[in-house]
Amino acid sequence: MRQMCLTWLSDKKSWPEKKPIFINRRNSKNLKGFTLIEVIVSLALVTVVFVSLAQLFTISIMQNVRSNEISNAIFLAQQQIDFLRTLTSDELNNFPGEITGASDDEKIDINSDGTIDFRRLTRVQPLATMANAGFDVLIMVFPPAYQDTTAESLVANPENYKVRAYIHTIITR
Repeated sequence: MRQMCLTWLSDKKSWPEKKPIFINRRNSKNLKGFTLIEVIVSLALVTVVFVSLAQLFTISIMQNVRSNEISNAIFLAQQQIDFLRTLTSDELNNFPGEITGASDDEKIDINSDGTIDFRRLTRVQPLATMANAGFDVLIMVFPPAYQDTTAESLVANPENYKVRAYIHTIITR
């Protein structure tokens, strides 16, 4: 019987050979936590991710502000076109005039906080093709940084002065 047990124990196919696992003190420390290098690398990765997200957030806010500014400028230009369409031919010929109380160069404070938000330039000229056929209308809205720039400079080179709305249309009578 004893010989049978030894044979059975020595048979490698039927008895799996397992090696004992020895854990010394050096390996036991590594199993309990992270090393200092692992912590520094993970903190560096987390920092890179958060800085990228912060930059994305800042860019998003800047784009929203610019979009809001352009929307307001387009609204102001369209508002001026709607006003000009209510005028008669004589009033358009004399624009800007004391009769309408309008101006061709306006500094606009949208929210009445005492700060100029936009500068709106309006140019109305009779069409040269036919008499009393209509009027050529040009409306440009600029940011407040150019409130002291001459109107002629703004009209001549609107792209150099960051025009926010540029509408060129014809009003017929």
